[in-house]
Amino acid sequence: MVNFRTAHPWVAARQDNVRFAVQAFPLPDDPNPTESVIEAGLLAEQVGLDGFFIGDHPGYHIEPWLHLSNLAARTANVQLGSVVNCVFHRQPSMLARMTADLDRISNGRVMLGLGIGWNADEFAQLGVQFRPVPERQRGLEEALQIIDGMFGPEPITFTGESWHVVNAHITSPPVQRPRPPILVAGAGEKTLHQVVRWADIANFGASKNTGNVSSDQATRQKLELIDRLCDEADRDPATLLKSHFTSWLMLGETDEAAKAKLDRYYPDGLTEEQHRTRIFGSPDTVIAYFQGLVDLGFRYFVVQVQDSRDLETMRLLGETVAPAFA
Repeated sequence: MVNFRTAHPWVAARQDNVRFAVQAFPLPDDPNPTESVIEAGLLAEQVGLDGFFIGDHPGYHIEPWLHLSNLAARTANVQLGSVVNCVFHRQPSMLARMTADLDRISNGRVMLGLGIGWNADEFAQLGVQFRPVPERQRGLEEALQIIDGMFGPEPITFTGESWHVVNAHITSPPVQRPRPPILVAGAGEKTLHQVVRWADIANFGASKNTGNVSSDQATRQKLELIDRLCDEADRDPATLLKSHFTSWLMLGETDEAAKAKLDRYYPDGLTEEQHRTRIFGSPDTVIAYFQGLVDLGFRYFVVQVQDSRDLETMRLLGETVAPAFA
């Protein structure tokens, strides 16, 4: 198990500098989603973004691990993963194995994001029971125990409500030791207790599915709660990286160009939630947006682009926005 009295090396390398990663999704009508996501991942490497992630929605979207494996063999620097993997899409011991294998393929560039899932329709598509939130949270807790334990020195046997394993162990270790970093998503108090106990990275955002934390005051309260829970657990808060999730970023050379892009995606206008989760503008406008979040205490940004063919947004993020925080 990880000793949280010192920061995971992945976290330690990112605590003093603001970093940006992109998570790419193809549009539902993308004629070749594999092509567009791979091209986006190669661009993320080219423009110097810290990470490239693919959302885990295999019920209606490309399978992320297969595409990340392709990118692991074709890139050298960009971090790889998913923000986040739903623990009910795969058995935890398989997730641990896939994480270790991908970490070796990528020479130590994997971050494992975990969450409880939210899309009832997708659970049905995958033939998985969509349990109430408390049950899914307990399932996540069990998965964290199994995954973390499998990277330990001895095999783990575990029997829980959702999962059980016998003598599970990662015998071919990853490059990152003692294991790749773990991110847990969400902002509820139960989730934040799990973050403090098991994770290296906390992640939440303004949308209902990423924590529903949309005001500066609410954000401060959540970040203060994380620090307080760390103190109660005798954990140094500096060992936990605080990251933010932007549900959809649209960049243009000008504010007007970015607004035109937004209007193309949403010709009928935005819902209340979309108004606060769809971020658009010129690099200067978006830099100001992220600066506000930096001032609140975030040091890592996972920026989702829900059209993996919007290479302009990824290019401007890497070449103009991210360098403003270097």
